[in-house]
This record gives sequence, structure tokens and C-alpha cells, in this order.
Amino acid sequence: MTPTYLLNELCALVDMPIRTVRYYVQQGLVERPQGETRAARYGQKHLDQLLLIKKWTAAGLSLERIRELLAGQETEVPARSKRRGMLEVVSRLHIADGVELVIEPSRAGLTPEQVRELSQGVMALFDAIEAQTKTPQA
Repeated sequence: MTPTYLLNELCALVDMPIRTVRYYVQQGLVERPQGETRAARYGQKHLDQLLLIKKWTAAGLSLERIRELLAGQETEVPARSKRRGMLEVVSRLHIADGVELVIEPSRAGLTPEQVRELSQGVMALFDAIEAQTKTPQA
């Protein structure tokens, strides 16, 4: 049996205000729940729809564009263009003199743990390459 959620439980899962979720349902961005009033139940599909909406609004898409995407029109979300005054968090890994790796975790869709793993992997690979160049060839 698939889990169902009350509105307040669903809102806690997606970290959205109740009013916002109700608005999205009213606008047809999210399917109507099963049942009415306080007994209404939301399922996995509602959760998935809200998480997509949250991701796309964070990427700067309008609700009209999100409506198009949810309707199946072009699933590729364009990269957010950089604007004057826009702040961006990047990780810069210094590997060696003249060798750096710049990671934009939000654009790459990486969690902090994944950024750490990537950094450790890149460092290990660089160390292995450096060791090969120092070892005399037979």
C-alpha cells in the first residue's frame, strides 16, 4: 500500500506553506487530493509534483513555464542565466600549482557530500598521475 499524507504532513515533507500547496492545486499545477476538506489525502504523485515545482521555481522558472513542463512539453530545464548582482556559491579545489577545479554544486546538482567525494577522487587521481611521472620508465 502506498503511503498517503494529510496536507500538513505533505507540506512538511516538501518544506512549503499550506497556502502555497493549496494555490498550486487551485491553479492546476498539482492534482486534486483524494477526498475533501481536512480529510483530503495526498499521495506520492502529489509529493513528486511539488518537489518538481520547488526545483523549477528555484531555477527561476515561471509558474506558466512549470505548467508547460508538467504537461510534458520539453523536460529540459534551461540553465539559469547569470545576472548582475547574482550570488553564486562555488567550490574551488586547489590541486597543484596551475591546476584548480571549480565546482558549482547547485548547477551540477551535487550535495556537499558528493562535492567532498568528487574532490577526494580528483586528488587521488592527480596523486596517481604525479606518481607515474616520477617513477622511471623501464
